[in-house]
Amino acid sequence: MIEVTRLDNSKVLINAELIQSLQATPDTVITFTTRERMMVKECVEEVSKKIVDYHRSIRAAAAYLDSEHISSDTLRKVSGM
Repeated sequence: MIEVTRLDNSKVLINAELIQSLQATPDTVITFTTRERMMVKECVEEVSKKIVDYHRSIRAAAAYLDSEHISSDTLRKVSGM
């Protein structure tokens, strides 16, 4: 999830996985895979950076889980298996 600011100054968390496109019109318009749209105060570059940072954090977490730092027994306990 990433945090963005609507035009009314309210903060909202959105699912970065569902973002299809970003457009500057001049306000930033986020279009989701559901075809819904949202206008936000952040510029396209800032939203794009948040999306990239989100994906990097997911990959880093996956790499950590794949490393030898976590045993298979620990993974079973965490996943409930």
